[in-house]
Amino acid sequence: MKLEIFHPRINEPIFFDAHVLIWIKSGRGIIEVDFKNYTDFENKLIFLAPGQWIKFLPGEYEVSKLDFPHTSVAQSREFRVLFKHLISLGYIDFEQDNSEILQNLLRGDAFDILDLSTEQWYWQNPFNAKREEYSIIFDVKDIVDEHYHEHLKIDQILSSIPTDRYQLHRIFKSRLGLSLKTLNQNKLLLESQKDVAFTDKPIKEIAYEMGFRDPAYFNRFFKQKTQLSPGEFRQHFSPQQRDHFIEDLLELIRNHHKEQHLTAFYADKQAISIKALSRKVKEKLNMSVGQLIRTELIRSAKLMLMELPVKEVAYALGFEEANHFSSFFKKYAGMTPTAFQQKKSK
Repeated sequence: MKLEIFHPRINEPIFFDAHVLIWIKSGRGIIEVDFKNYTDFENKLIFLAPGQWIKFLPGEYEVSKLDFPHTSVAQSREFRVLFKHLISLGYIDFEQDNSEILQNLLRGDAFDILDLSTEQWYWQNPFNAKREEYSIIFDVKDIVDEHYHEHLKIDQILSSIPTDRYQLHRIFKSRLGLSLKTLNQNKLLLESQKDVAFTDKPIKEIAYEMGFRDPAYFNRFFKQKTQLSPGEFRQHFSPQQRDHFIEDLLELIRNHHKEQHLTAFYADKQAISIKALSRKVKEKLNMSVGQLIRTELIRSAKLMLMELPVKEVAYALGFEEANHFSSFFKKYAGMTPTAFQQKKSK
């Protein structure tokens, strides 16, 4: 088992048959995993289970990949926390310098990587839950992942979980912010989306395979969740579709984000109204134009803060006052510019 350099093809979904670790060492752009988009991927490890896919939208990426032997995953005590993503993509944050995880990555020690990453995930505690609560959550997720297409009632899903029903519902609502019904529907939708987008099966056949007795009801369910009919979704997410509109917008933001922070500028450059631009970006990326601009600003700020004083960085990025930049950076980077500089200088 060896950590290897990986050269992803831009705009092409990449599917995996094994459990895989993706490490984007550096880069700028957007990755898409299971029809959701992410920009904050530097200094993070991404764990993908068999059947998942990732797509790299136009940008710059330095990527490494590690395939886990099935035996290593099976022996891991709690590999589920890494590979069963509950709401969004599961990241493992780690510092590259003097990191025990990094040392094991370079050695290719599968078992220790999984073990250390699991402990890091629990330390990060993304949903502020107790370990015993996570155990219950993942037990339910296992059942949902196996039986989602059977359209089981919630009581049937929970029948094998030795926990009070009220407590189960409370844990999911308070920790994940969703109901058990929504968890089940999310899994059903995801598998439906994959079949619609990446196979040539007739929509009617997919509906029946997903447990729908009436294809018309499947169409209504699908459109309610995605705002697109299955046919429209297939055309929209076809691997052959190259979206020059998004490519052009991302290039504009990369070139002008330091002096242009407002959506209106990019709408004008695209010869489109602000409302239409916002709608198209939300539809295609499930993100706002503002999020894309902020992501580029934070990335540029981090690079510049390695060499320049905070005040110079603020003015170079188009902020009239250094304290406005500091507030912005703290809000979206989680620490002040000065704290970031101190952290990187150690």
